[in-house]
Amino acid sequence: MVIKMNKKLILIVTLISLFPFIVSGKSESKLPHLRQQGTASQLIVDNKPFLILGGELGNSSASSLSYMKNVWPILLKLNLNTVLIPVYWELIEPVEGEFDFSIVDNLIYHTRKNNLRIIFLWFGSWKNSMSCYVPEWIKTNRERFPRARDDKGNALEILTAFNDNNLNADLKALQQLMKHIATIDKNHSTVIMVQVENEIGMIPVARDYCNQANIAFRKDVPMKLIDYLKENKDNLMPELHDLWAASDYKKEGTWEEIFGKSKSTDELFMAWHYAIFVEELAKAGKKEHDIPMFVNAALIRKGYEPGQYPSAGPLPHLMDVWRAGAPSVDFLSPDIYFPDIEEWCHKYDQKGNPFFIPEARREEETGMKAFYVFGNHNAMGFSPFSIESTDNPEEDPIGKSYNIISQLEHLILENQGRGKMAGILLDHNKKQEEIVLGGYKFIIKHDFTLGWSPEAKNDTWPLSGVLIINTAPGEFYVAGSGIVINFETIKDDNSKAGIARIDEGEFRDGQWVPGRRMNGDQSHQGRHLRIPEKVYGIQKVKLYTYQ
Repeated sequence: MVIKMNKKLILIVTLISLFPFIVSGKSESKLPHLRQQGTASQLIVDNKPFLILGGELGNSSASSLSYMKNVWPILLKLNLNTVLIPVYWELIEPVEGEFDFSIVDNLIYHTRKNNLRIIFLWFGSWKNSMSCYVPEWIKTNRERFPRARDDKGNALEILTAFNDNNLNADLKALQQLMKHIATIDKNHSTVIMVQVENEIGMIPVARDYCNQANIAFRKDVPMKLIDYLKENKDNLMPELHDLWAASDYKKEGTWEEIFGKSKSTDELFMAWHYAIFVEELAKAGKKEHDIPMFVNAALIRKGYEPGQYPSAGPLPHLMDVWRAGAPSVDFLSPDIYFPDIEEWCHKYDQKGNPFFIPEARREEETGMKAFYVFGNHNAMGFSPFSIESTDNPEEDPIGKSYNIISQLEHLILENQGRGKMAGILLDHNKKQEEIVLGGYKFIIKHDFTLGWSPEAKNDTWPLSGVLIINTAPGEFYVAGSGIVINFETIKDDNSKAGIARIDEGEFRDGQWVPGRRMNGDQSHQGRHLRIPEKVYGIQKVKLYTYQ
C-alpha cells in the first residue's frame, strides 16, 4: 500500500513538473544562438531569426516586484518584444552560498506571460566601473575581497580583477544563475542572451595599482596576447597596431617594453586583465546554459584620456585585446549616449563583431535612430535606456518607430547582410545624403528642405530617419519620418528614373495592405516620395526608367 502511494506521488510530482511544458506544447529545441547571414550576424530564437526591439529598465526598477506591476503594461504599449533587465548579485546571494531566485523567477514568469523575451544584465562585480551591486558580505570583508587602488595607493569602490577570491565569488554566483535559468527556461527561451557585468572600466586612473596588479604589470606580456597580435598583425585596430609598431613589433618583454610607457599602455594592460576575468565568467556560465553572452562599454567623451573615462572596457580601440582575452564572449556592444551615434555604430560594426546596442539615450529622437541602426548596420537589436520612463506610451516616439519596424521585421531579417537595405539620419547639419540601392540613386533630404514648415527657418531641426529595403527590381519599402526622396538612374545613357506608383500602407500578419495611392499632390505629381515630419509611416514605391 505504501509502495502504491509512493508511485502515485511520484507520478503526480512528475506531471506537475512537466505541466508548463505540456501546456505550451513546446518540445526542447536548440537554445538561442548566433548565425551568420551574408555580412550580418543574426540572433536565432526558437530556430528562426529574431529582431530585438528592446528597452532597458532603469537600474532599480526590477528590484521591486510591486514597482514592476505598473511597468509591464507600459512595455507592451511601446511595442517592445524584448526587455533588458538587471539581475542584482546582492539580491540573489544575500548570504554567501545561499541563493534566492524568487525575483528572477517572477521576472521570467511575467515576461513570458506578456509574450516578451528577456536579456538579463548581470550586475556582478562591476556596474558602471563601481562595485555597488556586490553583496554586503563582500563589501565589508576587504581583506578577503580586496579593492582596486589608485596610483597613490588609495582604495577605490571597485573590486580588483587581480584576486582569485573576487573572481571565484562572482563566477559561482553567475554559474548558479545560469544553472537556474536552464532549469526553468530551457524549453521556452524566454531568456535569449546575458550581458556579463555592466560598463566595466577603471576610473579615475587608467589601471589598478594594487600590489597584485603592480606585480603583473612588471611581468612579460602573456604569450596568448602576443600570439593573437602575430596572427592578426595586418588587421589590428589602428591604435593597438601603432603602439606595437613603436617597438618594432617586439614579441617578448614587459608591457612597457612592448607597448611603451604611457596611459595607453596602462589601459591596454588593464583591458587584458578585465577580459581574462570576464572570460572565466562567460565560460563557466555557458557550461550551465549555452546562450549568447556579451559585454557592453561606456564610451569615451571627446578629448578625454584613459582614467578620465571608464578605461579598459570593451572599447573599439581595445577590441582586439578583448577578443584575445575573452573568446567565450560573443560580441562587444556600445552604450550610446552621445549625439554622434553614426560614428560609434561604424566603430562597433566591424571586424566580424555582431552588432547590438543594449543602451541608447532615451530622448525624443531615439525612434529615428532605430530606423538607422536596423537599416544601415544590420543590427540584431536596439534598446533605449530607462524605457519605462514615459507618461504617455501610446504617443512615445520609440513606440511609434517600433510599430513600424515590427511590421517590417520579416523583410529586415530576410535582407540583413545582403546589401539590400539602407538607413539614414538627417538634421540641420546634414540636410541631404545620397545613396545607391537596387540600381537607383536616392537623394534623401530632410523634410524641412521643402521650406513648407515654419520650423524650417530655425537653426536646429529635429532628427529625421529612414529605413529603405529593396525587395524586387525597382521595388522598395520606405519607412521613417521627416524625409523627402528624389530618384535618379545610375546608368550613363541619359535615362531618367520615374515613379510608377507610391502606395501608403501597412503590414498585417506579414501581408502588405495598401492604403492611399500617393501619385498626386502627396508625391508632388510624381517628383518625390515624402513622409512628413511627425508622421511615422511606410510607403511602397515602384520605380522605372525612361528616356
